[in-house]
Amino acid sequence: MYKDILVHVPTERPMRPVIDGSISLAAQLNAHVDAVAVGYVATSTAYVMEGGAAVAAVFEMERERAVERAEAALTVFKTEAANAGLSFACHPLGAIPADAAALLGEMARLHDLSIVLQPEPAQGSFDNDVPSEILFQAGGPVLFLPYNFRGAFKPKRIGICWDGSRLAARAMRDAAPFMARAEEIVIITINEADAVPDDVSARNLAKHLGRRGLSTRTASLSAARADIQPTILSLAADENLDLLVMGGYGHSRLQERLLGGVTRAMLEAMTVPTLMSH
Repeated sequence: MYKDILVHVPTERPMRPVIDGSISLAAQLNAHVDAVAVGYVATSTAYVMEGGAAVAAVFEMERERAVERAEAALTVFKTEAANAGLSFACHPLGAIPADAAALLGEMARLHDLSIVLQPEPAQGSFDNDVPSEILFQAGGPVLFLPYNFRGAFKPKRIGICWDGSRLAARAMRDAAPFMARAEEIVIITINEADAVPDDVSARNLAKHLGRRGLSTRTASLSAARADIQPTILSLAADENLDLLVMGGYGHSRLQERLLGGVTRAMLEAMTVPTLMSH
């Protein structure tokens, strides 16, 4: 069960989706929520610290202003969480972007679930980099909410994106608290005959979940590699799914985080809340 939730409240992007989603979910689960917002200090400001005490004082002043921006972003969350009677805490931070990403990744490791806003790469915002960084660093599930998400998050109809991989299995297990409360679970496979070994087939996954008392059905689809993400989203719309569950593919190369193609495409075009694990 998710009893300790971390939510990243953006300071440079819409905050309402993650506030609505995290508070409604925490209320359903009787969970504690730690809300963290980051006011960003320009990297160029941090560099001038090498100039001595005077410029270090300038940096500290900029950091204090950044913390004030973070506190302002958390004001709405604090009001809504208090009105909902939740157990919660707010954490305003002021940091350069690289440090902020590392701090949030570390915080996520001691939470059952992290909630973030879908990135919008076309927008030049540091808040776009944090969600995928949390995915890489958390060591647990990350719930991405679309930037047009509104209202309460109640995942009654769930789609499990299954390719038999370790990451898909990790995401499926991490989604167990959601699946236990679901009204319907759809196992989604793409090109299963060519891509999924029989031992980890959708049929065997259904048996495994059945032993846990979960009833499922399978949607087996075919698609070219470039069409996998739109095929999944099309099915999600047809099935009126409230949540997709999938592995978060990617790797590091020379300290650069690189998302896998389908994962990147899903984050760019997602229309339904998506739980990912890396």
